[in-house]
Amino acid sequence: MLCSLILVTSSGSNMYPQAAAGHWTLLLSLLHIISSAKGHVDFPFFSPGILYQYHYMLDVQAKHLSQLSVPESRLTAEATVQTHLLWRNNSHPGEQLVHVQMLDFKIRQSPNVKNEATSMHWSSEDVLGKENATNLMLPFLFHWNSGKVEGLYGTIEESSRQTMDLKRGLISLFQLQLLSGSLTEDDVSGKCQVSYNVSKDLITKTKDLLSCTSSALEFTSTKKIFGVQWQPTSTSSYSLKDGLIQSVVSEENHVISLNLKSTIGARITSRQQMELVSSTAGPVETSGQNLQEVLAQLPEKYQLTSINGQLLKRTCHQCPSLETFMAGDRPVGTDVAKESSVRHFHTLVQMLRHAKKSDVFHLLKKASKTSLPLLVDAAVAAQSSASLAALSEFLEFSDKKQVHLVAKFLLAAAFVPRPSKGLLHIILEKLSELVTDPSLMESGIVIIGAIVRNMCQMKLCDLKEVEYAKATLVEGLKQANEVSEKKIYLLSLKNAQLPETIPLLLEYAENGPGVLSGIALSALQSFPSEYITNKVKKALRRIFHQTQRKYERTSRLAAAEILLVKDPLHMDVINILLALDKMDAEISRLLLAKIQIIQHSQDQVRKVIQDILKDPWLNNYSLFSRTGKSSAFSGLLAVSEDMLSTYGLELLFTETGLMRQSVSDVTLFSHNHRLQVSQVSFEVQGLEFLMESLAEGDESQDATAGMSVILLDVQLRPVVFFHGYTDLLTKIFSSTGEPISIFKGNILLIDHLQEISLQSGLPAIVEFQGGLGLDISSDLGINLWDQESKTSVKTRAGLAIDFKAEVGTDYFQADVKAQADVELTYRVDTVIKFFENPVRICLQLAQDQLFYRELFSLSESFPQRNVTHKTRKGRRATVPGREFPLHHANSEMCRLMEEPQLDPEL
Repeated sequence: MLCSLILVTSSGSNMYPQAAAGHWTLLLSLLHIISSAKGHVDFPFFSPGILYQYHYMLDVQAKHLSQLSVPESRLTAEATVQTHLLWRNNSHPGEQLVHVQMLDFKIRQSPNVKNEATSMHWSSEDVLGKENATNLMLPFLFHWNSGKVEGLYGTIEESSRQTMDLKRGLISLFQLQLLSGSLTEDDVSGKCQVSYNVSKDLITKTKDLLSCTSSALEFTSTKKIFGVQWQPTSTSSYSLKDGLIQSVVSEENHVISLNLKSTIGARITSRQQMELVSSTAGPVETSGQNLQEVLAQLPEKYQLTSINGQLLKRTCHQCPSLETFMAGDRPVGTDVAKESSVRHFHTLVQMLRHAKKSDVFHLLKKASKTSLPLLVDAAVAAQSSASLAALSEFLEFSDKKQVHLVAKFLLAAAFVPRPSKGLLHIILEKLSELVTDPSLMESGIVIIGAIVRNMCQMKLCDLKEVEYAKATLVEGLKQANEVSEKKIYLLSLKNAQLPETIPLLLEYAENGPGVLSGIALSALQSFPSEYITNKVKKALRRIFHQTQRKYERTSRLAAAEILLVKDPLHMDVINILLALDKMDAEISRLLLAKIQIIQHSQDQVRKVIQDILKDPWLNNYSLFSRTGKSSAFSGLLAVSEDMLSTYGLELLFTETGLMRQSVSDVTLFSHNHRLQVSQVSFEVQGLEFLMESLAEGDESQDATAGMSVILLDVQLRPVVFFHGYTDLLTKIFSSTGEPISIFKGNILLIDHLQEISLQSGLPAIVEFQGGLGLDISSDLGINLWDQESKTSVKTRAGLAIDFKAEVGTDYFQADVKAQADVELTYRVDTVIKFFENPVRICLQLAQDQLFYRELFSLSESFPQRNVTHKTRKGRRATVPGREFPLHHANSEMCRLMEEPQLDPEL
C-alpha cells in the first residue's frame, strides 16, 4: 500500500508540480504519524502542511480581600488562533519555527455593578482601536525546540506593548516538555522553576512563581512586620495526542495582603484555555538550512523580542506639579498625628520620587518654616537620587540656623524603610566636615548604626559605603577617650547589630564602667539567640553573680534577662532563682516580676521554669515572697487576627525609696515577626542625698536624670534632663512646665512596589504605602519640697495605609484600591511620693478615644470605549477611651493618692 502510494505520487509529479508537492507533504505527515505511533514521542510538534485552529479564551479577575461586599472586576476575551509549521530542522525535527495568528478577538465585560444586568461584547477594534486591532491580527513566530520556546518574533508594526503582551501570554502556553522532572524555564513570568508530572498524554505543569526572576521593578520594607505576604500559585494542564497539543488550561492565582492587616490586599486570578478545533490542509513549510536563513527569506521583517513581560511605564496625567501642590489652598498640617497630615506626606513622597533635583532644591529653598519639616521627611522617605542630592546641597551641618532641620533629616534617615548607599554616603560625608552642634554629631553617629543594620538586611553589607561605615563605628569606639564619646559609639553599634562586634560589646559589658556596661548589655539583648554562645553566657554569669567585680543593678538585671530569654539552660534559671536571696529587696523583687512575665510570654522559657518549679525546694513561699516597691507589669494593648500588641511597665527603686529607673514599652507581634514599637526609659541617679543614703551596687556619682528612647527598633540619642545638683536646681527654678518633645515627624513604615507579569501576558502592579505621623512628648518632674516625682510619656499617632492593585494595559484598566487610617493617643503616667514610708506609687496607662476608618473602591475602564465603572464601600469605628488595669493594689494606691489630703492644722 505504501509502495503504490509512492509510485503514484512519483509518476504524477511531472504533470502537476503543485499537486505533487502537496502529495509529498501529505506523505511526510503520514510517515511522521506512523513513526510516532510506533515509538515514544519525546517532544511536542506540529506536522508540516497542516493548518491548526484553536479556540483561545482568557479570563482575568481582580477583587478585594475584604469581607465587605465589594464587587470584583472581570475581563474575559476569546479569539481564534491559527498555527502552522513554517520550518523545521531536518537533522533535529524537534526544532521548529511556528507561524501563529490571532483572529476574531473579542472582549466581554461581565457586570460588576448594580443596574448592569448583561455582559457587553466588543470587537478588538472597539477596545483596542483600529491600529492596535490590526497589529493584533498580524502574524508572529516562535522558535520551538523540543517543546521549549527559545525565541519570539514579531514585526515592527506590532511592537506596541498592548498587543505583544497578549501574544506573549499565548505563546507561553506552548512552553512544555513530555518528561517528568524539574527545571528552569523562561516565559512571560520570567525565569522560573517549574515541575512536570507526565502521565501518558496528560501533563501537569506547576510553576513556582516565588522563584521567578525578571526585570520587574520591585522593592519592599526591610522590617518584615511592615511587609507584604504574596501567595501565588500557577498550574497548567495539557492534553496531547501523538505529540500534538489538544487542549491547555492554565490557572494562576495571586493573593497579596499586608502583614499587619490581611484584609487589605487583593486576589488576582488569570485563566487561559486553548482547545484544538480543527486541522486542515495548510501552507507548506519553508526550506532552509537554519533559522536565520529562513527568517531572511520571509517578506515580513520579523525581529526577535523578549518573551518576558515588559516593565509598565506609568504616567500620571492628573497629578499636580510640586509647586502647584505646595501652593494649593490646603494648609500644611502642623499636627503630624492627624490622618490628613499623613496623607499629605504620602502624596509628597510619590511626587518627589519623580521630581528633578533642581525642582526639589527650589522647593526646599522657597518653602515656609512650617512646611520645611514635612518636606525634609518626605524627601528622605522618597529615597530618589534627585531628592537626596537636593537635600545634600540644601542642608548645612555647620549652619546653626539649620540645627533643627539637620536633626530632622537625621531622624528621618533612621526610619527609612529601605535606605540607599546614597543616603549613607551623604551622612558620612557631612559628619566628616564641620559640625557646629555636638548633638548633631552624636545623633549622626547613632543613626549610622541604624542605616547599616537596614542595609545589611537588604543584603548590601558588602558595599564599600557600608564597610566604611562599620569601620568608622568600631574605630571610633576604640579611639574615643571620654566615656560620653564611647557611649555614643556603643549606642550606634547597638543599632547596627553586627555579629562581628559581639566580642567588643562583651568586653565593655564585663569590664566597662557602669553606664557603658549597661549599654553594651542592652546591645547584646538585641541579638538573636544563635549569637548568644557559651562564651557569651559565661561572661553574663560573671556579671550577674558578680564573681569578679561589683556591677550596677541595671547591668545585673540585663545579664539575667539575656540568660533567661536566649535559649535558657536549667542551670542558669536555678542559679538566678537561688541568687534572689542574696540580692537587695528591690532588685530581687523586680527580677522575680520579670521572670514571671517571661514565663507567661515565652513558650520555651515556660517549659524550662515549669520543670524547675516541680522541685519544692525551689517552688516555695520563701523564694517567691519579696518585699519592696519595684515592680513589672505587662498586658495586651490590642489583638486582631493578624497582630498582637503588648505593653510593659517596669519600676526599679533604691533601698531608700527613690526611683532608679522607669521603663515603659510597646511591642508588636505579627506573623512570627516582632517589633519594639517604643521604649521610653527614665533613669535617675545621685539623688540619694535626699535620703542621705547610697544603695549597694550603684556607683556614687553626681545627681543626674535622663531619658533613653527606642523607637521602631531604633535607639535614639539619649536626652539629659540635668547633670549635677546645681543644674538640677537651675532646671527646677527655670522650668516652664512644658513637656519635652521626644519625636515629632512623619515616618514611611510600609513601602512596597511589585510588578507581576501574569501568565496571560497582562501586567499587574501592586503598591502598598503606610505612613505614621508621630508626636511623642515626655515630662519628668521632681519636687524637692513635696518630695514627689512625676513622669509622663504621651504618644499621639496617626497611621494611614494606602493600597492599590492595577491590572491591565492601555486598552483595559482595573484598579483595586483600599485605604485605612487610625488616630490614637495613649499616655503612661507615674507618680511617686517618697516623703512617707512606705513609698507611695501610682502607675497609670490610658488610651484616649480611637478613630478608625476603612475605604474600599474598585474601578475599571475601557478608554477606547470611554466606559468607566466605579464602586466604593467603607466603614468607620470609634473605640471609647479606656484605662488599662495593672493590678488591684496599684489601683487602690492610685485612688488613695488622688483623694484630697486634709491639712492636719485645720
